[in-house]
Amino acid sequence: MEVLKRSLLDGQNRRFLFSVAAACFLLLLLPLPFALFFQNRFGYLLLCQKQALASSLLEDGVSGQTLAKAFSSREITPEGIRFLEQIGHAQNFDSFLLPFLGQATIRTALFFLLMLALPLFLLATGSMRYFSRRQRLLEEAVAVVRRYAEGDFSVRLPGDQTGSLFVLFDSVNRLSTALKSRNESLHQAREFLRDTVSDISHQLKTPLSALHLYAEIILNEPDRPQTVSEFAQKSLLSLERTQRLIGLLLKVMRLDSGSVTFEKRPCSVSELAETAVQDFRTRAGLEGKSLILQGNPDETVFCDPHWTREAISNLVKNALDHTPEGGTVRVSWERSPAMLRLLVEDDGCGIPQEDLPHIFKRFYTGSGGGKAVGQQGVGLGLPLARAIAEGQGGLLSVSSRTGQGTRFTLSFLTES
Repeated sequence: MEVLKRSLLDGQNRRFLFSVAAACFLLLLLPLPFALFFQNRFGYLLLCQKQALASSLLEDGVSGQTLAKAFSSREITPEGIRFLEQIGHAQNFDSFLLPFLGQATIRTALFFLLMLALPLFLLATGSMRYFSRRQRLLEEAVAVVRRYAEGDFSVRLPGDQTGSLFVLFDSVNRLSTALKSRNESLHQAREFLRDTVSDISHQLKTPLSALHLYAEIILNEPDRPQTVSEFAQKSLLSLERTQRLIGLLLKVMRLDSGSVTFEKRPCSVSELAETAVQDFRTRAGLEGKSLILQGNPDETVFCDPHWTREAISNLVKNALDHTPEGGTVRVSWERSPAMLRLLVEDDGCGIPQEDLPHIFKRFYTGSGGGKAVGQQGVGLGLPLARAIAEGQGGLLSVSSRTGQGTRFTLSFLTES
């Protein structure tokens, strides 16, 4: 019963079943016109016989009153039966009626076949249309699925009607959408991998070339300790830059691949900020820069502490890179009804307006103006910080004016 209910949801099934029901209804009504027709023909034959009998008896002088009485009588007597037997009219069909019955039988059979042909024609036509439409739909579906297999998802199967077949088509359409999305993701992943490999090659080319040059100078100047020391120091800087580049790349790739699961929990903001900047206090002192933390020590934020510290560290490093000697880098936090904002501000050179739309792009280092001597970035710290913020449902924004400093705002929604 449930299968029948589901099949009736299909419009084509309903039309086909309607054709079958109409044909069956006509077949049920067929005996009625057949009986009426046969009754009329048989009545006509009896009338012809009565006319012949009346004519013969009137010619023999039988009165009309006697004939009328005989024709209106319904009583059968033994004498009447014996009389008919004597004159040879005791058979089932009177020989007089046989020619008329033969002709009536032929006409009745033709009428019956004509009446039977109508429902059969309706049934055959409905069945042919039903199966031809089904076959056409299936052939179209096969053609579309073949195009899907070839990577062409521009055509869709009809899924806007009711019925099991169209439910199947809708499922195939959803499958094709998923396959299309997967193909696009794979294409984007291949393009990203190609671009990343190209960028990595480009970024590593400079420090590796410098290391090669420094090694040659050290080898060629073994008797000059000052030169050896100078270029050994430069080699260490290049190695540190390469190490930082590779580390940042690995973190960015982990975030892109979706293999990072953020384990968020309530964390003390002051502890996060302190642990994020402690590795930069020595550098700030050596470079004559102030590093200040400011905010409510009891404030908390719902986040992943490890990755959030990574984001703050990258923002602080970026601020130190763009702050001259005597400048100040301030890490502060404040709470609003909807979110907690953590700000990293500096009073350094600022970011040119033409660079602002691009600073979160990977490997983008801008014009480099105003950077501290020897502090060359790799263009991955800010993109990584934004990816960490957005991965936790937060937001990283920037505001800056050339010559007046820069402010990065890391915003986290208040835990509901």
